[in-house]
Amino acid sequence: MPLLRLPDPYSFELSTARFRAFGPDRASLWHDGGLYRVVRGREVRLEAAPGGVRAEPFAGPEIERLLGVQWELDSFTAFAASDPVLARAVERLAGLRPPLQPDPFEALVTSVTAQQVSLQSAFAIRSRFVEAYGEPAAHAWAFPAQERVARASEDELFALGFSHRKAEYVVGLARAGLDYDELAALPDEEVKERLTAVRGLGEWTADWYLARHLGRPHAWPAGDLGVRKAVSDLYAVSGDSRSFGERFAPFQNLACHYLLVYHRTR
Repeated sequence: MPLLRLPDPYSFELSTARFRAFGPDRASLWHDGGLYRVVRGREVRLEAAPGGVRAEPFAGPEIERLLGVQWELDSFTAFAASDPVLARAVERLAGLRPPLQPDPFEALVTSVTAQQVSLQSAFAIRSRFVEAYGEPAAHAWAFPAQERVARASEDELFALGFSHRKAEYVVGLARAGLDYDELAALPDEEVKERLTAVRGLGEWTADWYLARHLGRPHAWPAGDLGVRKAVSDLYAVSGDSRSFGERFAPFQNLACHYLLVYHRTR
């Protein structure tokens, strides 16, 4: 079994907590002490191991993204020391590597699903969607292929719990023909321009795409209710959360993840 070595401190428990916090995620399923994910048609189990994470039967770039291997945490930790609130969050959450969403279509569908509903509701609807259009493995399901969703009807998605508008957005996204490889090569603002040109994808969705799929360091989802509440409660400030995010440059994305988890779990 391949071992993905990760620098100390590393906490598999903390880094995979998102997949347990809001209900089962059928495409990234926590089961029996491990995380299951279907990658290129094969199911992979990830589990904690001395020095990192054990992957069975194989590892690859998709798994590395899911484990947040790309994050440079040493420089972020040094930066956080100058901000008392962020420093406490980093100390409490030592070993957290925020997971990235490996698949771009999945990242966008997940964001649409989560628009203006609780994350518990979003996870439940997402799981029904995955089971309806994805492919099952032993434990997890492969997230539905874009081509399969493009053939679905809006009424079918409505029956799974999507609103009529969100059903329209998801089917429209599947048919939109976005070039995700091209998107990945563009600067942040151009990525946002391309995404927000698609019906149903607003700035909130584009910001989370930059943050949770592309892992862009400056991504700061200022319009997110959770981000606004975390900033308000932890820093006792109100107003424009986008301008507030500038204090965390060049680590807005990591700061956002740490503050959200810290606020939720303190």
